[in-house]
Amino acid sequence: MKGLIAKKVGMTQVFDEAGNLIPVTVIRVEPNTVVATKTKEANGYDAVVLGLEDMRDSLVNKAYKGQFPENIKPKRHLKEFRDFDSEVKVGDLVGLELFEKSRFLDVTSTSKGKGFQGVMKRWGFHGGRATHGSKFHREAGGTGECTTPGHSFKNVKMAGRMGAQRVTVQNLKIVKLDPELKVILVRGAVPGNKDCTLIVKSAVKK
Repeated sequence: MKGLIAKKVGMTQVFDEAGNLIPVTVIRVEPNTVVATKTKEANGYDAVVLGLEDMRDSLVNKAYKGQFPENIKPKRHLKEFRDFDSEVKVGDLVGLELFEKSRFLDVTSTSKGKGFQGVMKRWGFHGGRATHGSKFHREAGGTGECTTPGHSFKNVKMAGRMGAQRVTVQNLKIVKLDPELKVILVRGAVPGNKDCTLIVKSAVKK
């Protein structure tokens, strides 16, 4: 398992060698700092804690600052990666070179929030007839259970808040990896809005 903390730049299009147009997402990967390492002997499992983006001293309290070594500035984003493939030590910088031999990635982030939505947008319900005289257009239909038990069961699909959830998109193909610009181009879309924080890992199922 290999992973990094990154930022989503946005989407664009590129041409492959055959001239086909490919939609891609641009992911910017600044070097991550190794904040801590965990071992089976001390912690019960092997892991590496990576950090990204320095914080101002005025924004850091003592409790948060205490988990960083003296020679490392407190980081805004922290992520623990278990069973990290590469040999690293505290203070090292880890960048795009991790994925030089990878072909597919898994990307995790928080999806865009859509607010309160009805069942057609949220769950893809078909809705009722749009013809004249119909009084059933975009409603959910019946959700109750008649007299017995007289209430709706849990997990019935209804209107409610949509989005703003942790989402992982698997098996995104790497179209291009540019160490100079510190960006990865992956085929397709990834969750989240522009400039959001992403967790990029080598694909588990590939």
